[in-house]
Amino acid sequence: MKKIDALIVDDEQDSRETLRSYLTKYCPEVHILEESANIQQARTAILKHEPQLVFLDVEMPHGNAFDLLEQWETVPFETIFVTAFSKYAIQAFNLSAAHYLLKPLEIEALEKAVAGARERIEKSKMVNTAQVLMENIRTTGGQNRKLVLPLMEGFDIVRANEILYCEANDNFTCFFFKNGNRSMICRSLKFYDQVLEPLGFCRIHRSFVVNLDTVVRYNKGKGGSVILENGKELLVANSRKEELVEKLTNL
Repeated sequence: MKKIDALIVDDEQDSRETLRSYLTKYCPEVHILEESANIQQARTAILKHEPQLVFLDVEMPHGNAFDLLEQWETVPFETIFVTAFSKYAIQAFNLSAAHYLLKPLEIEALEKAVAGARERIEKSKMVNTAQVLMENIRTTGGQNRKLVLPLMEGFDIVRANEILYCEANDNFTCFFFKNGNRSMICRSLKFYDQVLEPLGFCRIHRSFVVNLDTVVRYNKGKGGSVILENGKELLVANSRKEELVEKLTNL
């Protein structure tokens, strides 16, 4: 198996040692070139080694992960973030399809993150999720945030305000867009319900998550239904009715 050249960037020595130990035991395809304790050391190491993969702690003294990444117009390596960050930041990671590991590290999550990075490196399917992530962290308007949608052949990058609604299809989610296009994504509606809710979306039914900005009418009934700006009508579950009406009246 071809080795993946990697760096570890973390200001805590114990964290670096734990990650290195786990990688050696559970991810032998990863070759650790060097370890850095701050972003200054990390920049020097990246320029020296040109790694394929960087394990990057989010919060460090004298500059965070994004201060490091912003030094490249196009980040030339895969990034796996290591963080004890807040719920808000985790939502930004999920929006951007950025791989991240929560402290304390879990072996299964580490193996999965490395496998995903290896696949993108080997198949040259790299999408600059780091850039999308940084933009999402800086963007205050939820509908202007970007969403990375993984496809079989690559990725789509869309803004939240381009989405009309999402529909469950077994373990897949179908995205319907304002321009009439649609995309089938290999992730559950439950995942996107959690990711999109802070951006002005609402779960109205076990099968639907809707962009509230696209709702032009609510029809009363047991659960009722909503009419979207393109004329599409979607049923509302009775159990979701109260939450929906409250959110629509507070828009």
